[in-house]
Amino acid sequence: MTDPAPDIARLTATAAEASAGRTSGLRLLDDTGLLAVVLDVTGLATDERQPLEDRVRAALLNEAGVREVRVAMTAEKKTLTIIAVGSGKGGVGKSTLAANLAVALRRLGVRVGLVDADIHGPSLPRLMDSEDAKPASRGSKLVPVDNAYGVPMLSTGQIAAPGQAIAWRGPMAGRALEQLIDASWGAVDTLVVDLPPGTGDVQLTMIQKHKPAGAVIVSTPQDLALMDAARAVSLFEQVEVPIIGLVENMAGYVCPHCGGVSDPFGSGGAETAAKEMGLDFLGRVPLAMGIRLASDGGVPPAAGTDPQGEPFHAIAARVAAWLEARKGR
Repeated sequence: MTDPAPDIARLTATAAEASAGRTSGLRLLDDTGLLAVVLDVTGLATDERQPLEDRVRAALLNEAGVREVRVAMTAEKKTLTIIAVGSGKGGVGKSTLAANLAVALRRLGVRVGLVDADIHGPSLPRLMDSEDAKPASRGSKLVPVDNAYGVPMLSTGQIAAPGQAIAWRGPMAGRALEQLIDASWGAVDTLVVDLPPGTGDVQLTMIQKHKPAGAVIVSTPQDLALMDAARAVSLFEQVEVPIIGLVENMAGYVCPHCGGVSDPFGSGGAETAAKEMGLDFLGRVPLAMGIRLASDGGVPPAAGTDPQGEPFHAIAARVAAWLEARKGR
Protein backbone atom coordinates (compact mmCIF):
# COMPACT_ATOMS: atom_id res chain seq x y z
CA MET A 1 0.00 0.00 0.00
CA THR A 2 1.49 3.36 -1.02
CA ASP A 3 1.77 6.26 1.38
CA PRO A 4 -0.97 8.91 1.04
CA ALA A 5 -0.06 12.07 -0.83
CA PRO A 6 0.97 14.91 1.47
CA ASP A 7 -1.82 17.32 2.42
CA ILE A 8 -0.69 20.65 0.92
CA ALA A 9 -3.13 22.70 3.00
CA ARG A 10 -1.87 21.09 6.20
CA LEU A 11 1.78 21.53 5.17
CA THR A 12 1.15 25.20 4.36
CA ALA A 13 -0.35 25.73 7.81
CA THR A 14 2.54 23.89 9.48
CA ALA A 15 5.12 26.02 7.68
CA ALA A 16 3.27 29.23 8.52
CA GLU A 17 3.12 28.30 12.19
CA ALA A 18 6.80 27.36 12.36
CA SER A 19 7.87 30.57 10.62
CA ALA A 20 5.40 33.03 12.19
CA GLY A 21 3.82 33.59 8.80
CA ARG A 22 7.01 34.05 6.79
CA THR A 23 6.55 31.16 4.33
CA SER A 24 4.86 31.10 0.94
CA GLY A 25 4.85 29.22 -2.36
CA LEU A 26 4.87 25.75 -0.79
CA ARG A 27 4.67 23.01 -3.44
CA LEU A 28 5.59 19.40 -4.13
CA LEU A 29 8.37 19.00 -6.68
CA ASP A 30 7.73 15.31 -7.37
CA ASP A 31 5.65 12.39 -6.17
CA THR A 32 8.29 11.09 -3.74
CA GLY A 33 7.79 13.76 -1.07
CA LEU A 34 10.27 16.41 -2.23
CA LEU A 35 8.90 19.72 -0.96
CA ALA A 36 9.88 23.31 -1.75
CA VAL A 37 8.97 26.42 0.26
CA VAL A 38 9.94 30.10 0.17
CA LEU A 39 10.99 31.72 3.47
CA ASP A 40 10.94 35.53 3.79
CA VAL A 41 13.78 36.63 6.09
CA THR A 42 13.42 40.38 5.53
CA GLY A 43 14.53 42.33 8.60
CA LEU A 44 16.16 39.37 10.35
CA ALA A 45 19.77 39.45 11.44
CA THR A 46 22.08 36.92 9.80
CA ASP A 47 22.32 34.80 12.94
CA GLU A 48 18.51 34.61 13.14
CA ARG A 49 17.95 33.23 9.66
CA GLN A 50 19.47 29.76 9.89
CA PRO A 51 17.64 28.78 13.10
CA LEU A 52 14.36 29.84 11.50
CA GLU A 53 15.09 27.79 8.37
CA ASP A 54 15.95 24.80 10.56
CA ARG A 55 12.64 25.11 12.46
CA VAL A 56 10.62 25.24 9.25
CA ARG A 57 12.44 22.26 7.76
CA ALA A 58 12.09 20.18 10.94
CA ALA A 59 8.38 20.95 11.23
CA LEU A 60 7.72 19.94 7.62
CA LEU A 61 9.82 16.77 7.79
CA ASN A 62 7.70 15.70 10.72
CA GLU A 63 4.63 15.64 8.47
CA ALA A 64 3.49 12.45 6.74
CA GLY A 65 4.67 11.94 3.17
CA VAL A 66 7.50 14.52 3.28
CA ARG A 67 10.90 13.09 2.39
CA GLU A 68 12.99 16.21 1.80
CA VAL A 69 12.47 19.96 2.20
CA ARG A 70 14.19 22.63 0.12
CA VAL A 71 13.96 26.12 1.61
CA ALA A 72 14.60 29.19 -0.54
CA MET A 73 15.28 32.25 1.60
CA THR A 74 14.39 35.64 0.18
CA ALA A 75 14.56 39.17 1.56
CA GLU A 76 13.51 42.57 0.34
CA LYS A 77 16.24 45.17 0.21
CA LYS A 78 15.82 47.05 3.46
CA THR A 79 15.56 50.81 3.38
CA LEU A 80 17.01 52.33 6.51
CA THR A 81 15.33 55.32 8.11
CA ILE A 82 18.11 57.88 8.52
CA ILE A 83 18.05 60.67 11.07
CA ALA A 84 20.78 63.21 10.33
CA VAL A 85 22.12 65.22 13.24
CA GLY A 86 23.65 68.42 11.89
CA SER A 87 24.86 71.86 12.87
CA GLY A 88 26.05 74.93 11.08
CA LYS A 89 29.34 75.08 12.99
CA GLY A 90 31.54 72.97 15.21
CA GLY A 91 31.78 73.02 18.97
CA VAL A 92 28.05 72.98 19.70
CA GLY A 93 27.88 69.43 21.13
CA LYS A 94 26.38 67.77 18.07
CA SER A 95 28.19 64.45 18.54
CA THR A 96 27.20 64.26 22.21
CA LEU A 97 23.60 64.85 21.21
CA ALA A 98 23.79 62.22 18.44
CA ALA A 99 25.23 59.56 20.77
CA ASN A 100 22.70 60.19 23.52
CA LEU A 101 19.81 60.42 21.07
CA ALA A 102 20.69 56.98 19.71
CA VAL A 103 21.01 55.47 23.20
CA ALA A 104 17.72 57.03 24.33
CA LEU A 105 15.91 55.84 21.19
CA ARG A 106 17.24 52.33 21.83
CA ARG A 107 15.75 52.46 25.33
CA LEU A 108 12.42 53.41 23.75
CA GLY A 109 12.52 50.22 21.66
CA VAL A 110 13.78 51.66 18.37
CA ARG A 111 16.13 49.31 16.50
CA VAL A 112 18.76 51.97 16.07
CA GLY A 113 22.34 52.12 14.84
CA LEU A 114 24.84 54.99 14.92
CA VAL A 115 27.12 56.32 12.19
CA ASP A 116 29.92 58.81 12.77
CA ALA A 117 29.94 60.71 9.48
CA ASP A 118 32.28 63.36 10.85
CA ILE A 119 34.99 61.73 8.76
CA HIS A 120 37.82 64.09 9.67
CA GLY A 121 36.96 64.55 13.34
CA PRO A 122 35.35 61.34 14.63
CA SER A 123 34.47 61.48 18.33
CA LEU A 124 31.70 58.89 18.72
CA PRO A 125 34.11 56.03 19.55
CA ARG A 126 35.17 57.94 22.69
CA LEU A 127 31.58 58.87 23.55
CA MET A 128 30.42 55.25 23.15
CA ASP A 129 33.49 53.67 24.81
CA SER A 130 34.50 51.74 21.69
CA GLU A 131 37.81 53.31 20.70
CA ASP A 132 39.63 49.98 20.76
CA ALA A 133 36.96 48.06 18.84
CA LYS A 134 37.53 47.38 15.16
CA PRO A 135 34.75 46.55 12.70
CA ALA A 136 34.86 43.18 10.99
CA SER A 137 33.71 42.62 7.41
CA ARG A 138 31.18 40.30 5.87
CA GLY A 139 31.79 39.98 2.16
CA SER A 140 32.17 43.53 0.88
CA LYS A 141 30.32 45.10 3.83
CA LEU A 142 31.50 46.31 7.21
CA VAL A 143 29.94 44.79 10.32
CA PRO A 144 29.06 47.44 12.93
CA VAL A 145 30.78 47.37 16.30
CA ASP A 146 28.70 46.44 19.35
CA ASN A 147 28.91 48.29 22.66
CA ALA A 148 27.50 48.15 26.16
CA TYR A 149 24.58 50.39 25.22
CA GLY A 150 22.98 48.16 22.58
CA VAL A 151 23.61 50.60 19.73
CA PRO A 152 25.80 49.12 16.96
CA MET A 153 27.95 51.80 15.38
CA LEU A 154 30.57 52.57 12.77
CA SER A 155 33.12 55.37 12.63
CA THR A 156 36.36 56.13 10.82
CA GLY A 157 37.74 56.56 14.34
CA GLN A 158 37.46 52.78 14.69
CA ILE A 159 39.44 52.23 11.49
CA ALA A 160 42.26 54.78 11.70
CA ALA A 161 44.99 54.57 14.32
CA PRO A 162 44.33 56.67 17.46
CA GLY A 163 45.41 60.27 16.93
CA GLN A 164 46.03 59.74 13.21
CA ALA A 165 44.96 62.62 10.98
CA ILE A 166 42.41 61.50 8.38
CA ALA A 167 43.55 63.64 5.44
CA TRP A 168 41.03 62.63 2.80
CA ARG A 169 39.71 64.80 0.02
CA GLY A 170 35.99 65.11 -0.65
CA PRO A 171 35.47 62.12 -3.00
CA MET A 172 37.38 59.75 -0.72
CA ALA A 173 35.48 60.99 2.34
CA GLY A 174 32.25 60.47 0.42
CA ARG A 175 33.16 56.87 -0.38
CA ALA A 176 34.06 56.26 3.25
CA LEU A 177 30.67 57.57 4.34
CA GLU A 178 28.95 55.30 1.84
CA GLN A 179 30.76 52.28 3.33
CA LEU A 180 29.70 53.24 6.84
CA ILE A 181 26.04 53.57 5.93
CA ASP A 182 25.82 50.67 3.47
CA ALA A 183 27.02 48.20 6.09
CA SER A 184 25.64 44.89 7.35
CA TRP A 185 23.24 46.41 9.90
CA GLY A 186 21.23 43.27 10.63
CA ALA A 187 18.01 44.05 12.51
CA VAL A 188 18.70 47.80 12.68
CA ASP A 189 16.06 49.82 10.82
CA THR A 190 16.91 53.37 11.96
CA LEU A 191 20.30 55.09 11.73
CA VAL A 192 21.32 58.19 13.65
CA VAL A 193 24.02 59.82 11.54
CA ASP A 194 26.31 62.39 13.15
CA LEU A 195 27.24 64.74 10.31
CA PRO A 196 30.27 67.00 10.29
CA PRO A 197 29.50 70.66 10.94
CA GLY A 198 28.71 72.94 8.03
CA THR A 199 27.28 72.39 4.56
CA GLY A 200 30.11 70.81 2.55
CA ASP A 201 30.87 67.72 0.46
CA VAL A 202 30.09 65.07 3.06
CA GLN A 203 26.71 66.57 3.87
CA LEU A 204 25.80 66.80 0.18
CA THR A 205 26.94 63.21 -0.45
CA MET A 206 24.89 62.05 2.50
CA ILE A 207 21.76 63.82 1.31
CA GLN A 208 22.08 62.82 -2.34
CA LYS A 209 22.95 59.13 -1.94
CA HIS A 210 21.30 58.32 1.39
CA LYS A 211 18.46 60.79 1.70
CA PRO A 212 17.62 61.19 5.37
CA ALA A 213 14.04 60.86 6.56
CA GLY A 214 14.62 63.94 8.69
CA ALA A 215 17.23 66.12 10.35
CA VAL A 216 17.85 67.32 13.89
CA ILE A 217 19.73 70.61 14.07
CA VAL A 218 21.86 71.40 17.13
CA SER A 219 22.88 74.90 18.17
CA THR A 220 24.02 76.79 21.22
CA PRO A 221 21.89 79.81 22.19
CA GLN A 222 24.16 82.63 21.02
CA ASP A 223 23.47 84.57 17.84
CA LEU A 224 26.60 83.48 15.93
CA ALA A 225 25.78 79.79 16.35
CA LEU A 226 22.15 80.38 15.42
CA MET A 227 23.16 82.13 12.20
CA ASP A 228 25.09 79.02 11.17
CA ALA A 229 22.29 76.72 12.33
CA ALA A 230 19.93 78.61 10.04
CA ARG A 231 22.26 77.81 7.12
CA ALA A 232 22.13 74.11 8.01
CA VAL A 233 18.33 74.30 8.11
CA SER A 234 18.35 75.98 4.71
CA LEU A 235 20.51 73.23 3.20
CA PHE A 236 18.13 70.49 4.29
CA GLU A 237 15.08 72.45 3.20
CA GLN A 238 16.56 73.06 -0.26
CA VAL A 239 16.89 69.32 -0.83
CA GLU A 240 13.48 68.61 0.73
CA VAL A 241 14.70 66.81 3.83
CA PRO A 242 12.23 67.54 6.67
CA ILE A 243 13.56 69.23 9.78
CA ILE A 244 12.46 67.22 12.81
CA GLY A 245 13.38 70.12 15.04
CA LEU A 246 16.04 72.22 16.77
CA VAL A 247 17.91 71.40 19.96
CA GLU A 248 19.47 74.07 22.16
CA ASN A 249 22.69 72.76 23.71
CA MET A 250 24.79 74.30 26.50
CA ALA A 251 21.65 76.09 27.64
CA GLY A 252 22.53 77.42 31.07
CA TYR A 253 25.19 76.46 33.59
CA VAL A 254 24.32 75.34 37.10
CA CYS A 255 27.16 75.99 39.54
CA PRO A 256 27.92 72.72 41.39
CA HIS A 257 28.93 74.74 44.50
CA CYS A 258 26.22 77.37 44.98
CA GLY A 259 23.48 76.09 42.68
CA GLY A 260 23.26 79.40 40.87
CA VAL A 261 22.35 79.39 37.18
CA SER A 262 24.19 81.49 34.60
CA ASP A 263 23.88 81.68 30.84
CA PRO A 264 27.36 82.07 29.31
CA PHE A 265 26.00 81.45 25.79
CA GLY A 266 22.69 83.27 26.23
CA SER A 267 19.26 81.80 26.87
CA GLY A 268 16.38 80.64 24.69
CA GLY A 269 17.95 81.59 21.38
CA ALA A 270 17.35 78.26 19.63
CA GLU A 271 13.75 78.07 20.82
CA THR A 272 13.11 81.59 19.53
CA ALA A 273 14.81 80.75 16.22
CA ALA A 274 12.69 77.61 15.86
CA LYS A 275 9.51 79.65 16.28
CA GLU A 276 10.69 82.23 13.76
CA MET A 277 11.46 79.50 11.20
CA GLY A 278 8.24 77.61 11.88
CA LEU A 279 10.11 74.55 13.21
CA ASP A 280 9.58 72.34 16.24
CA PHE A 281 11.75 72.95 19.29
CA LEU A 282 12.86 69.57 20.64
CA GLY A 283 14.37 70.71 23.91
CA ARG A 284 17.45 72.08 25.61
CA VAL A 285 20.48 70.42 27.18
CA PRO A 286 22.31 72.29 29.95
CA LEU A 287 26.01 73.03 30.14
CA ALA A 288 26.65 70.55 32.94
CA MET A 289 29.83 69.15 34.40
CA GLY A 290 28.17 65.74 34.83
CA ILE A 291 27.40 65.48 31.11
CA ARG A 292 30.97 66.44 30.21
CA LEU A 293 32.57 63.99 32.62
CA ALA A 294 30.30 61.11 31.62
CA SER A 295 30.83 61.79 27.91
CA ASP A 296 34.61 61.93 28.24
CA GLY A 297 34.42 58.64 30.14
CA GLY A 298 32.47 56.91 27.37
CA VAL A 299 29.24 56.71 29.37
CA PRO A 300 26.38 58.49 27.57
CA PRO A 301 24.16 60.09 30.24
CA ALA A 302 21.10 58.77 28.38
CA ALA A 303 22.21 55.24 29.30
CA GLY A 304 21.48 55.80 32.99
CA THR A 305 18.80 57.20 35.25
CA ASP A 306 20.69 60.21 36.59
CA PRO A 307 19.22 63.70 36.00
CA GLN A 308 21.90 64.41 33.35
CA GLY A 309 20.15 61.97 31.02
CA GLU A 310 16.67 63.45 31.33
CA PRO A 311 17.03 66.13 28.62
CA PHE A 312 18.17 63.49 26.12
CA HIS A 313 15.26 61.19 26.99
CA ALA A 314 12.80 64.05 26.44
CA ILE A 315 14.33 64.91 23.06
CA ALA A 316 14.36 61.24 22.01
CA ALA A 317 10.69 60.89 22.94
CA ARG A 318 9.83 63.75 20.57
CA VAL A 319 11.96 62.24 17.79
CA ALA A 320 10.35 58.81 18.34
CA ALA A 321 6.90 60.42 18.12
CA TRP A 322 7.94 62.05 14.84
CA LEU A 323 9.06 58.67 13.48
CA GLU A 324 5.75 57.07 14.48
CA ALA A 325 3.76 59.87 12.86
CA ARG A 326 5.83 59.46 9.70
CA LYS A 327 4.87 55.76 9.46
CA GLY A 328 1.22 56.72 9.29
CA ARG A 329 1.61 59.10 6.38
